Amino acid sequence: MNDVALLLVAHGTPDSIDQIPAFLNNIRRGRPTPAEIVEEVQRRYTAIGGRSPLVDTTRQQAELLSGRIGLPCFVAMRMWHPYMHEVLEQAAAQGVRKLVSVVMAPHSAFVYEQVLRESAAKLAANGTPVPELVVAPCIGSEPALLDAFASLIRDQLSALDPRELARTVLIPSAHSLPMRVVEAGDPYPTLVAETAQGVIARLGNDALPAIQAFQSQGFTGEPWLGPDLPTVFQRAKQTGATSVLVAPVGFLAEHVETLYDLDIEAKAIAAEQGLVFRRTPCPGTHSGLIDALEAVVRKLL
Repeated sequence: MNDVALLLVAHGTPDSIDQIPAFLNNIRRGRPTPAEIVEEVQRRYTAIGGRSPLVDTTRQQAELLSGRIGLPCFVAMRMWHPYMHEVLEQAAAQGVRKLVSVVMAPHSAFVYEQVLRESAAKLAANGTPVPELVVAPCIGSEPALLDAFASLIRDQLSALDPRELARTVLIPSAHSLPMRVVEAGDPYPTLVAETAQGVIARLGNDALPAIQAFQSQGFTGEPWLGPDLPTVFQRAKQTGATSVLVAPVGFLAEHVETLYDLDIEAKAIAAEQGLVFRRTPCPGTHSGLIDALEAVVRKLL
């Protein structure tokens, strides 16, 4: 094993429906989860086939990145197995002294880095060796990633006839955050806007009218960052649009937030408003995303 390795860190997802209560317990930091929320989340996972492909896709991304760089690439999750502390222990046991890490939430690197470093500090306090951690900044504005998002949008636009294209609104979408987090100074909205603007700039003459949206608001009952998708759909309708193209620029891999929140829930809401719904796929294993990961990692080796 090399003494330098790579690490991709993502949110995490349960492996089966029966793990959802424990998964939600992690997200809620031990606070009891109301039964109706557990049932709703289980219903959503059932609707997408019982599990999310997030972890599998992250492993595929890691394998591709490893092939580019020529170093092993570990995968860790924030909210589920393989947990960060598990992977840090595994890497140290294999002789890794330095881990170059990339957060696969393109606008939230600082949050994940904090959790990663806390995990390392707890291990070190217990006498467990841990590798040196080098964490990349947010990758949402990496040129190759912006190119990939733009390419995925063009693929969808190419299937539209000129009349429909003229009445379509582009909706760059990212996960919402509680407003208390934004009001505390989190730069997330600015980072998302920079990504959306970078993608639109790359579309050039193919650019459509665009409205930014924030999706997948939580069940907490507190104010969340908007505008949400129903509001944006209504605004698009008011401009004379007959269809919307949602581009989930806040996501690098398909997950319940895209497979359910967009493909099922948002599609139904759009239909209720008389809009044809389309969306671009997440980058997943798109070569442009791997190009972006490679560029970021090479700067830190």
